[in-house]
Amino acid sequence: MGKLRVGLLFGGRSVEHDVSIVSATSILAALDRSKYEVSLIAVDPDGHWHLAPAEMALDEVSREADVFLPATPGASALRPADERNVAARGPIGEAGRLDVIFPIIHGHGGEDGALQGLFELADIPYVGSGVLSSALQMDKDFAKRLLSHAGLPVTPWISFSGGELDRDGLPAAARRAEEEIGFPVFVKPANSGSSIGIARAESIPELIAALADAQRYDRKVLVEAAVDAREIEVAVLGNDDPEASIPGEIRAAKTFYDYDAKYRDAATELIIPAPLDPDQTEAIRALAVEAYRALDAEGMARVDFLVDRRTGQIFLNELNSLPGFTAESSMYPRLWGASGLPYPALLDRLIELALERHDRRSKLETSPPSRLGKRAGSDTD
Repeated sequence: MGKLRVGLLFGGRSVEHDVSIVSATSILAALDRSKYEVSLIAVDPDGHWHLAPAEMALDEVSREADVFLPATPGASALRPADERNVAARGPIGEAGRLDVIFPIIHGHGGEDGALQGLFELADIPYVGSGVLSSALQMDKDFAKRLLSHAGLPVTPWISFSGGELDRDGLPAAARRAEEEIGFPVFVKPANSGSSIGIARAESIPELIAALADAQRYDRKVLVEAAVDAREIEVAVLGNDDPEASIPGEIRAAKTFYDYDAKYRDAATELIIPAPLDPDQTEAIRALAVEAYRALDAEGMARVDFLVDRRTGQIFLNELNSLPGFTAESSMYPRLWGASGLPYPALLDRLIELALERHDRRSKLETSPPSRLGKRAGSDTD
């Protein structure tokens, strides 16, 4: 049996473009070349796809010719974007043929279900959750609604659509948030990642400014109660039978774990395992799996928690379907490493789960019954 052809897809049009490249660099270095032939697929900031062999530096892939993935079941091959070039028609050699795609595009157009929809139309296996779950995990508002409906603990919140903010104005939204939640609060774009656009507000003027800033990244904005809490994270892995890693704790030198604290501040501490008592540890791990199932996640997700420093109450914060993936500084792979699953083996498992999920879905019927007018289970017309 030949090597599996893996397309490592990175970059993207979101504000997390650079973070994606860092994650992809780490994944590429760890993929076992005795098992995989890797093709690099860069999505530039304008949304164009570019293909290159694994030997090319990732920051140079975007200079290669444009390619695209046809939304045609069974094609499983990239094609040149410029079909006017007769010599370039058809699949682009072996580098363009893919058995599975490992997407590591964070944010809009990567983990919000849009990219997953393309993979489904192309009928190609891919790492991570499906269309609906990806969209739900990305949308903090709808995720909270479903988690709350499932009886899982979330912090109080209120959401504002772009239309509401345009119609009623930011001051009115700020006053409503103050009445329903009080201060302090966190303001977040409903669909964003890497803590981009998030701010803490302790007054009406600060809240108005935070709402305006959050709207730069998404039309829908969340305002949620700020909890004086420890930030705990758990990595979950699996399809039908997900498993939770040991928890880890993030201690940021700043007021909260913002973009700089995540990627630039050397003072940020990642503590694995998190210093929790055994009952807290097991409760958090169990909640992580419950949340994973509540949002129909598959493949992987990082589940983030807040633990109230005063009361010890546990709150679900959010799920991330395609978390950061650097071996040295990202919690998801580090948590699994501390749980006994090294980084290369974790990548192997994620690819196995992608193939398993695709194989299961490929067995579903897609053709209509031969006798359309006959009811199922009936012996008579």
